[in-house]
Amino acid sequence: MKVHLNQIPPEGIHFEGEDPASILELNGPDVSPITPVRYTLDVGTSGGGVFATGHIAVDLDMACVSCLEHFVFPLEIDDFACQVELTGSEEIDLTDALKEDILLALPPHPRCNWDGRNKCLGVQRPAPAEPDGRESQPDTWGALDKLKIK
Repeated sequence: MKVHLNQIPPEGIHFEGEDPASILELNGPDVSPITPVRYTLDVGTSGGGVFATGHIAVDLDMACVSCLEHFVFPLEIDDFACQVELTGSEEIDLTDALKEDILLALPPHPRCNWDGRNKCLGVQRPAPAEPDGRESQPDTWGALDKLKIK
């Protein structure tokens, strides 16, 4: 998103729009954008810089780290804020700041059941049943119980 300094009045200006998803440079097998980057920003000047605050969003296709199934993850940043120093140019580019905040907000371990609507088969595996019909619990202490300490 590029802003011309001549467009910014002393009281600031409001921008709404979209940038192409290609600005994110995310085209891997595990994560890729499926919508443009949407923004609603208030932009103003202060001292020797330009500030922007607002909301940015993009829908992403992600692979679950547990079951490897792909799912749609709507990434939204409600408290976006950045400040760019004036360098003498008539145009300020906020693209890098938008990209940085989105990349930092990506989930480190994306799961398809992030919102509770899906049941991830990689996360919930059925436990084998006991003869009386109860689910057996894994024996996490069994190996330690077998230790012979003198």
